[in-house]
Amino acid sequence: LGYNMSLLGSTDEQKLDDLSTYTYKNQAIWFLNSFWNSFAEKEAETIWDFVHHCNDLDLQDHEAGSHLDEMMAHRFLELIHSTLTVREMREGLRAVGITKVKAVPLVNFLIFKYKVDWHKLVNASQGDNQEEVAEAQRKLAEVQAAFEEVQKTAKAAKAREAEAKKAKAELDAALAALKAEEDAYNNKTKELERKSEEGGVVSRNKAKAELAQHLASDPLPLRRAKITCEAAVKKADRAASEAEAARTAAEAALAAAETSLAEAEAYLQEVKNKPGSAAGALWWIDRELHEQR
Repeated sequence: LGYNMSLLGSTDEQKLDDLSTYTYKNQAIWFLNSFWNSFAEKEAETIWDFVHHCNDLDLQDHEAGSHLDEMMAHRFLELIHSTLTVREMREGLRAVGITKVKAVPLVNFLIFKYKVDWHKLVNASQGDNQEEVAEAQRKLAEVQAAFEEVQKTAKAAKAREAEAKKAKAELDAALAALKAEEDAYNNKTKELERKSEEGGVVSRNKAKAELAQHLASDPLPLRRAKITCEAAVKKADRAASEAEAARTAAEAALAAAETSLAEAEAYLQEVKNKPGSAAGALWWIDRELHEQR
């Protein structure tokens, strides 16, 4: 999860200082692990929301942040519809022996809101299956990476599909232009053939000469239309092939991500069924997996 299972410091105050440097997420997980059976299980989703509010409000560090300044702490309280003020919270924390209250780490708010014994919090066991929790976290990271690949390949497939549609439209236009030139050429041929068979000798001979010249010529517009059409066919074929390859890649990425998700969920359930689990950490991993479903 990216933090030590025991807090640094020889006093509870020092341990709380250390916990206050953890990310919002890891402060929350420590809190959930510490009080899971007494009440925290019922509050897990609410605390999940608290963490995401902090991530959004911490404009400098976001998910990597650990505390809010006073202005953002006020905003946080507004977002959760609390009538509490930062000043009132600080006074309440001082009343239970927490003196470093200028910045507002999430854990301070949780201590105040849930009225917990912070001495118990900083000394609470974080579970005796940390290797399994770490493995579950690793599998979660694999799932998240897999779904990022899904988004990447889906975006690429969408772009290739758009290119294929554009190429098809260009091909249709080229075919229409070629047909127009061929129709014009054939219509002129028919008209000259008709004139060569009707009227007086002079007019017929003139039409025959024009027809011979017409049939022997290589009209530039028609030749250009044929070249354009040939190029459009090649481009459309290439674009369609690339679009199909991109679709296949996207489907494969999605299948791989779904397999990774299923494996992670199965492993997580296995760990949750064992005794001595860090229940808060496992709930959090499961909640993050839920976001990928």
